[in-house]
Amino acid sequence: MKRIFLFIITNLAVLLVLSITLRILGVDRMLDAEGGIDFNSLLIMSGVIGFGGSLISLAMSKWSAKRMTGAVVIEQPSDPTERWLVETVRRQAELVGIGMPEVAIYDAPDINAFATGMNRNDALVAVSSGLLQSMHKDEIEGVLAHEISHVANGDMVTLALIQGVVNTFVIFLSRIIGHFVDRVIFKTERDQGPAFLITTIVAQMVLGILASMIVMWFSRQREFRADAGGARLAGRNKMIAALERLKQRHEPTQLPERLAAFGISGGEGGLKSLFMSHPPLEVRIAALRAMP
Repeated sequence: MKRIFLFIITNLAVLLVLSITLRILGVDRMLDAEGGIDFNSLLIMSGVIGFGGSLISLAMSKWSAKRMTGAVVIEQPSDPTERWLVETVRRQAELVGIGMPEVAIYDAPDINAFATGMNRNDALVAVSSGLLQSMHKDEIEGVLAHEISHVANGDMVTLALIQGVVNTFVIFLSRIIGHFVDRVIFKTERDQGPAFLITTIVAQMVLGILASMIVMWFSRQREFRADAGGARLAGRNKMIAALERLKQRHEPTQLPERLAAFGISGGEGGLKSLFMSHPPLEVRIAALRAMP
């Protein structure tokens, strides 16, 4: 319930900020004086909504991630495990030339970890309690190297920008389709009739599904790069060992949807892999073994 509440409140806040921005810019209406589409206003409106939501979510990513998962940042290590965790992240961050991320642990039985944050020098790396209990140190080191590689590659920002681009085109095209159906098929002459709203919603859903396939493809390519970066940081054998352990103990992730793309756990194969943020674990392991 806490996650759902935070998700709703966050999205309502984003919508409020975007609505105020559109009103200030004077592009909160897509029709011109003659009732036709004002393409410039529509494109600006689509861009503000498409990029705005994505970038605001990115800016809030560390704050929301901590609250959605209950992650507790290690301020002062309280035991040898926490001390080793912090020092390993510090050493890897220095090797790739980024600022020291915040290191956190969140209570969850699944084996997982994630990295988030809009700045590669001010990121968050979090691991689950299940990962610490189920993996050996070499395997955990591989997982941490994978997450540090995400931060060093700027993957959070890249994915937010890609999401912003596809969101913009989905919003833009869905409203053009809705306007066409409303005016040409239902013969609405002034303003926008019910057909516009219904058609726009349907078109946005369909286009959104297609767009998500594009975003997830980029996400999967990003995972291969993070695996390769993790292999260079921690050693290929440690990275492979971490993925092999995940394969043996793979369970559905308990990460919130908006953080799942930044986790370590992989997806399954088949048609639904087109909508998954991670390639199948066996494919990732094969790619690591094929590295020169």
